[in-house]
Amino acid sequence: MASGNLRAELECSVCLNTYTDPVTLRCGHNFCRDCIGRVLDTQEGSGGYSCPECREKFQERPAMQRNITLRNIVENFLSAQPDQGESGVLCTQCIHAPVPAVKSCLMCEASLCDNHLKVHSKSPEHVLCDLTTSLENRKCSVHRELLKYYCTEDSACICVSCSLAGEHRGHKVETLDEASEKKKKKKKLRNVLQNLMTEREETERRVQSLEEHRRKVQGEAAGETERVTALLRDLRRRLEDLEKRVLSDISGQAERTSLYVTDMIRELEIKKDELSRKMRHIEELCNMTDPLTVLQESDTGDLCDTEDGDDGDRERHDKLLHDGGDLDVAGISHTLHTGISDIMSGAGGHNIGAVQQTSGVTDILLDVSTAGNDLLISGDRKTASVSDKKQKHPETPERFQCPQVLSSRSFSSGRHYWEVDVGRSKSWRVGMCYPSIERRGGQSLIGDNKKSWGMGRRWGGDQYSVRHDRKEIRLPGNVSSNRVRIDLDYEAGRISFYDLCDPIRHLHTFTTTFTEPLHAGLCVADGCIKISGGNQR
Repeated sequence: MASGNLRAELECSVCLNTYTDPVTLRCGHNFCRDCIGRVLDTQEGSGGYSCPECREKFQERPAMQRNITLRNIVENFLSAQPDQGESGVLCTQCIHAPVPAVKSCLMCEASLCDNHLKVHSKSPEHVLCDLTTSLENRKCSVHRELLKYYCTEDSACICVSCSLAGEHRGHKVETLDEASEKKKKKKKLRNVLQNLMTEREETERRVQSLEEHRRKVQGEAAGETERVTALLRDLRRRLEDLEKRVLSDISGQAERTSLYVTDMIRELEIKKDELSRKMRHIEELCNMTDPLTVLQESDTGDLCDTEDGDDGDRERHDKLLHDGGDLDVAGISHTLHTGISDIMSGAGGHNIGAVQQTSGVTDILLDVSTAGNDLLISGDRKTASVSDKKQKHPETPERFQCPQVLSSRSFSSGRHYWEVDVGRSKSWRVGMCYPSIERRGGQSLIGDNKKSWGMGRRWGGDQYSVRHDRKEIRLPGNVSSNRVRIDLDYEAGRISFYDLCDPIRHLHTFTTTFTEPLHAGLCVADGCIKISGGNQR
């Protein structure tokens, strides 16, 4: 095989250059790897693929098998070619020395250098073209004439004889330049069409994606609307319940104070009548002129003895005005804020939290090392009960001699509350105290010293009271629910007691400035009391 024909066989039909990294499709045709890759890329998304050589169709992108044999042939061919300038084509007229050619003549089937090109025939039959080693391919294999036309019906390059008398007679033909230009335009249009189809498909995918997003947002909006509506409806209901509870607490405090004041006024009216009677009798004695009659009066001592009763009345009067005569505004505000906080805590999962929310339950456990030997502490450290037998606890400075116990945890900041069930004891005290409280003697009980604040029930009756520094304030009514709640606001210096009836009833609030951490404390004289829960706010 001639060198020129071999070179033609080694040319890629896409780039028309010698193969670079040749690969083979299933149909058997070879191409440069990069060339066939670009062709298949343009066909992507068109519904299939095809070989640019034979047009064989493929449903899926065809695999490219590396043609090692063809690669070796190309490398051996290129390495065997002498250095013939840029084109590698020599002048066929220079027979004594190889000279690079610059043009090829299709009529002469020869390649010419600059010198021979100058003396070459200028007649129209001699068609010059760019250098080529395949001059034979530019002539009709039947008539041996130059291929000058293109049969559009048979898609073939033909000569004049083919179009006039050959098998292409009567077919529509075009010059090679015209056909080439049209082919370039069609190829460009096909590329544009392919790009437009790809862009339209991408646009359709975007439209579909946006419609799906719109449906998703509409669904989320509907669900969120329903959730927010239900949340606000529930908040309104809870706020209405809280309003009723707080207003009931206010009216209850006012009514209890009014009843207490009415009783005191009645007692003072009776006392005033008694004083008036004594005053009239004394005036009568003062007006008597008979000394024997004055001396014989037996009750003059009683008429003059009024100071003791007056001191008791004055003390009750002062306690009423200074300790219990006003509404517990701080306690009412605390109940209101606590209720709002509880409501907002329930709404915390809905990202609504203008009021400080509950930060989690904090269990209060009893410290066995502080329990007096008369007390039995349950295994879960929630219940303190009076024991029939003395417990044999080791004597330590922390242990109480009385039936009292403290919590293991102390509180030095924040807002907290805890609750106790007192229904199974007839004599008890609950409250809070400093850890420095006395552990022995009569002043170690909660409320009987300056280091503790407590509430309790006396033995043998339903009399409830609050105590601090041995000063007692009796509470009207009783604890109807058998459950007491103790609220601590450390920074505000408040300890409040509530009856957990329905609605919750405020009993009393101590106000001071705390100087030490506080422990919860229980004192029980009979039966048992149980801590039912704790909370931190």
